[in-house]
Amino acid sequence: MLFDVITIFPNFFKGFVNESLLARAQKKNILSINIHNLRDWTTDNHKTVDGKPFGGGVGMVLKIEPIYKAVKAIKKKNKKVKVVLFSPRGKTFDQKMARRFSKLDQLIMISGRYEGVDERVAEYIADEVVSIGDFVMSGGEVPAMVLIETISRMIPGVIAKKESAEKPDHPQYTRPEIFELKGKKIKVPAVLLSGNHAKIEEWRKKHTGKIK
Repeated sequence: MLFDVITIFPNFFKGFVNESLLARAQKKNILSINIHNLRDWTTDNHKTVDGKPFGGGVGMVLKIEPIYKAVKAIKKKNKKVKVVLFSPRGKTFDQKMARRFSKLDQLIMISGRYEGVDERVAEYIADEVVSIGDFVMSGGEVPAMVLIETISRMIPGVIAKKESAEKPDHPQYTRPEIFELKGKKIKVPAVLLSGNHAKIEEWRKKHTGKIK
């Protein structure tokens, strides 16, 4: 799968894409992550990507023209492609959406900044507007990382054990069996030390947070 991120801060992604599972998956050619500087699609000497909003207001708005040019240049033909714009007004990202996106050949993500992005990008360029939660962030770089991290886990070969890709979230413990903290001995639940796999599975199911 091909991940493409359009941003004005490409250096944000250096450590993220070159560590751990993502780095190994790229070396194996299972997936590819490309970070594109939006300023590369500007035409003026100052590489201007933003402008004052019509109607007045505080801050600057990212222009439609360089974004349109970037998406047009990046988008692969004859492939299953989605273009995503990040916005607090978008549809909330969840595991179901991650599964759907993992079936694509290419996912292009537009990372906004400043006071937002020209609304015509959402209406005419992006296929979907996505939010990672009911809060406001400074830009779309972290949301892009969230999507890449979540989606890549479901691509065959990225995670060594297939069952770990969407593993249930139940409490986990390891050695030591007893840990003293503030004068109190904190023990691992006895059932996990029992060796009774049926009871252990029952306990885990009872304490699991389900993924939808």
